[in-house]
Amino acid sequence: MANDRTTADHQAAGGRGSPMVPPLLSSAAAWAWRLIAIGILVYGLSRVVGTLKIVFLPCAVALFLTALLRPLTVRFQRLGLSPLAATWLTLLFALAVLGGIGTYVGIQANEEFPKLVSEVQDTSKSVQHWLENGPLHVQHSKLTDAVDQGTKWIEARRGKLASTALDWGTATLEALAAIVFLLFVTFFLLKDGPNIWRWTISGSGRYRGRIDRAGRAAWETLSQYVHGTCLVAAIHAVVLAIVLAVMGVPLVAPLAVVIFLGSFIPIVGIFVGGGLAVAVTFGAKGGVAALIFLGILLVEHQLESHLLQPMVVGRWVRLHPLAVILAITVGGVLAGIPGAAVAVPIVAVVYRAWPALRGDPEPTPAEDPEGPPDDPDTPARATPTVTPPPEPEGT
Repeated sequence: MANDRTTADHQAAGGRGSPMVPPLLSSAAAWAWRLIAIGILVYGLSRVVGTLKIVFLPCAVALFLTALLRPLTVRFQRLGLSPLAATWLTLLFALAVLGGIGTYVGIQANEEFPKLVSEVQDTSKSVQHWLENGPLHVQHSKLTDAVDQGTKWIEARRGKLASTALDWGTATLEALAAIVFLLFVTFFLLKDGPNIWRWTISGSGRYRGRIDRAGRAAWETLSQYVHGTCLVAAIHAVVLAIVLAVMGVPLVAPLAVVIFLGSFIPIVGIFVGGGLAVAVTFGAKGGVAALIFLGILLVEHQLESHLLQPMVVGRWVRLHPLAVILAITVGGVLAGIPGAAVAVPIVAVVYRAWPALRGDPEPTPAEDPEGPPDDPDTPARATPTVTPPPEPEGT
């Protein structure tokens, strides 16, 4: 008994004498290990996605297309069509629209490209004349040497250009295979989206309700983001196309398509597409016309950022511009242009779905999204595995 008491006193004394870890350091160490584990997981996922990009990229695009086309499929089903017929009709309509736009763009590019080449040559002569006789007084021999050096640079890399052409041929075959795979995935997501979602969450057990609510919140956010971005991009492309047409710039339709696609990458895409349009305007109509178009582009971009985006997309994607820039940068570093394009919607979806996954009472932007998580003819609350929120008293 005495020996036990002596041992206990000795251990207590040793415990008091041992160095203690400060709580702040202990908490920082715990968070550091968690962050390291998350970093390793993110790095592993990025390597897997990079290796299987021919699979993941078409699936991501198919998910965006499904979010865009799903309301049309639902409307066809409500008119009495079967899911199979509604899906086929939706895809045929989408392919007809894309085919018509592509055909028109190709015809205009084929007709107006020679005109653009001649106008660029005239503009080059005007710029050369201004450099020689303007305030800079550049010597004609220096300009000739610069042109000759550019020609020699192209000739020296002709072999590399040929090998690049072979690489482009391989990339074209991969793109065709990816498009076929993309159409298959889109077809089944449109047709069997509700069943796929129910099968996905069927093994989640007691967490099924939270996962279901998080999935609905994520799907609604993605759908609203895609619809809103398409609307804003279409308005932006149409306005700038009208300006280019009034100024007499060739290749209006191809430039409008580039501007429309660039609008899907916030902040960065508009400057890339708009910069190409400014360059074409400069080559075709000169520096004054390019400056005028640049001013209109900046004004229109400000109106879009402060008026259209908050009204159409801002309700669902409440992200600070710094978060948008960081997301685009990280996505671009990890996956290039496709990563930059999907970075913002991924962040927005996670931002909206995370509270629902944690079980917060007010996490979701909507309760009944029209998409894969729901059957179009069955309300979301009719699902037996989802617990509806409590009704207020007296109702």
